Amino acid sequence: MSNSTKADLEVSLKKLLLIKPFDKITISDLATDCGISRMAFYYHFKDIYDLVEWSCEEDGKRALQGKKTYYTWQEGLLQLFEAVLENKPFILNVYRSVSREQIENYLYQLTYGLLEGVVREQAENTSITEAEMNFIAEFYKYGFVGIMLDWIKKGMSEDPNVIVDKMSTTLSGNIANSILNFAAKRHE
Repeated sequence: MSNSTKADLEVSLKKLLLIKPFDKITISDLATDCGISRMAFYYHFKDIYDLVEWSCEEDGKRALQGKKTYYTWQEGLLQLFEAVLENKPFILNVYRSVSREQIENYLYQLTYGLLEGVVREQAENTSITEAEMNFIAEFYKYGFVGIMLDWIKKGMSEDPNVIVDKMSTTLSGNIANSILNFAAKRHE
């Protein structure tokens, strides 16, 4: 029941964002739309921003299911772009109304999860440390998020397939090369 109510609140928020700006949506609006009490909302979320964060995380988890390997990361990244595009009114409204920082944090979490899986897989049977793996994932995370934020800022008009293809071309072999460089440095 709990996750069902949370999902209903997410659907309600996205529906309301089609007709009014984020900063005009109240908890009463959400509760009324879902047919629950205001207290029921507070049972699940501390405020609307908490609902936004949860919604973003859920969308990201759905987009990345099973796409955290070296051979599927491009597909996972494309699915992230598509999930953002599917929720364009929601994302643009939140981006313009809340803060860029909240969208950045959401994207950082999603892309780090994607990249960490790829780095871990590629680093298997190497001598690099956990900290070095994390650094590599963090490094590439900032590039991914920067590209996606620019895309959002420009209204999401460029085809995500083109962006992911450019990113794939740029990154081809680079994560594995970074791992090899860290491992070689360790043996100097």
